[in-house]
Amino acid sequence: MIGGVVMSQSNLEKQEAKLKALNQKIKDEKNKIEQRLGKQIISQANLDYANLSNDNIKSLSKKVAEFLKVNQAHNQL
Repeated sequence: MIGGVVMSQSNLEKQEAKLKALNQKIKDEKNKIEQRLGKQIISQANLDYANLSNDNIKSLSKKVAEFLKVNQAHNQL
């Protein structure tokens, strides 16, 4: 029976490693999307990187988020 427990533990560890790898892949893909979205917004709005302080970025992201929320609400009607 000990061999079966060790085998199950080994399989469990392999599954855990696969899950961790999949979670990292998901995290990496989310980061890529966030970066592409930010890059597209900056590009489409002709924003100057030199003028994008942390405060400006926060303010702009709030405005974009509010705009999207309002548009989503209107589209659901």
